[in-house]
Amino acid sequence: MSIIEQLKWRYATKKFDATKTLSKEKLDTLKEAFNLTALSYGLQTLKLVIVEDKIARERLVEVAYGQRQVVDASHLLVLCIQTEIDSKDVNNHFETIKAIRNTPDAILEPFKEQMKSTIEGMQTDKRVGWATQQAYIALGNLITVCAVEGIDSCPMEGFIPKALDKKLELEKHGLNSVLLLPVGYRADDDMFADFKKVRQPISKTVLEL
Repeated sequence: MSIIEQLKWRYATKKFDATKTLSKEKLDTLKEAFNLTALSYGLQTLKLVIVEDKIARERLVEVAYGQRQVVDASHLLVLCIQTEIDSKDVNNHFETIKAIRNTPDAILEPFKEQMKSTIEGMQTDKRVGWATQQAYIALGNLITVCAVEGIDSCPMEGFIPKALDKKLELEKHGLNSVLLLPVGYRADDDMFADFKKVRQPISKTVLEL
């Protein structure tokens, strides 16, 4: 099917088939898609935490306000931001550019210093907000890739981040959770699967100048 047909097919899955599991190939595609997400400056200050263990996920239901998708899905994807974002991240980014593209330092240095100045000039709350916005870009990318691959998903903001961070011990990795994305396959009896998609006409949502 075309990508438009796949986007019409997708919906925020309310009930997953707990007996169905994503193949390694499908999971690898989602990892690659996350890693290829277009981000501000190309700076990757996000991490994707994949939780497969059912017992671990069962403990997360209470901090997700009882939403069973977190445990019934094949896998739970947790989009996280780094607790610290600073010049070290910029340096690492430009070292990667140099290693992959063999770009001379003389060309990279001005851009690197400009980026470091921008990051260091941000107040902590603004830096967190900026990083969180990048997580939403990654979420949108993953949802679209899921649709194309015939994978069901359910983007979730409805959870208690600090409580989830504690249960998954994300502080050990210097991470804070921002968004959840259970992925897998819809249950046959999820009544929401057959609901018609509700959208305004394109004429009302798109302005052509």
